Amino acid sequence: MEKLLSEFLGCQNFAVIGSFRSPEKYAYKIVQCLLKKGKAVFPVNPNTKEVLGLPCCPDITLLPIKPDVVNLVTQPEVTENIVRECLALGITRVWMQPGAESKKAVSFCEANGIMVVYNTCILLQ
Repeated sequence: MEKLLSEFLGCQNFAVIGSFRSPEKYAYKIVQCLLKKGKAVFPVNPNTKEVLGLPCCPDITLLPIKPDVVNLVTQPEVTENIVRECLALGITRVWMQPGAESKKAVSFCEANGIMVVYNTCILLQ
C-alpha cells in the first residue's frame, strides 16, 4: 500500500469530485491541501462554479486535461458511476475517500486495471 500511496501522491494533476459548498466540506479541504502541495487541481461538481479561485467543471468528461488521479468525495452510488466514466476516459488512478468507497466500485476498478486507493484519507498523507 505504501508504494501505491507514494505513486498517487507523486502525481501532478488531480480531479477532486465532491461538494464544495463550504470550507468545512472534505472536498474543499482536499482541494486546498493539494494546492498547498503545488498540485494542479480540477474541482468537479455540476452545482458549483468556482472553488478557491479555480473554475469548477460540471462533469469529469469535460475536464480540460486527463487527470493523473481522480479523488472521490461522493456517495458510494455516485462513485460507482464515476469509476465507469474513469475507465471510458482512460483514467488509471482513483482515490476513494472514506465513505465514498463501495465493494462494487473497488471491485470494478480492480477488474478493469484501475489502481485504487481506499480506506485512507488523502488529508492524512
